[in-house]
Amino acid sequence: MVSVVQNMAIDCADAYELARFWSAVTGARLDPDHKPGDPEAQVLLAEGPVLYFHQVPEAKTAKNRIHLCLRPETSREQEVERLLGLGATFVTDHRNPDGTGWAVLADPEGNEFCVLRGASDRAATSA
Repeated sequence: MVSVVQNMAIDCADAYELARFWSAVTGARLDPDHKPGDPEAQVLLAEGPVLYFHQVPEAKTAKNRIHLCLRPETSREQEVERLLGLGATFVTDHRNPDGTGWAVLADPEGNEFCVLRGASDRAATSA
């Protein structure tokens, strides 16, 4: 017997607004049963577990122990710029001069996530 991962739960102050951000990041739709002001909201990814946002009273106080890593369809640099335009903030740069590495960003509530290299980036460094 095994367990199946149902969702990735993310505590937050405004479940619907943070779900809207992640819906824009992933291009996946919000669960239509959830509305602004609801204490929970979900982003229904095409593959993998659901992103589940749950409103909690306490604020984020430390670095995430678990985080999402995004593999963009475009280049890493293009995706970082797009995500900053959506409201993400830049946290840490782990990009290397040879094109490897990743960038750490945070969503509007401060939850860190990584932007990895896209296929074009990986092809350029493997040549």
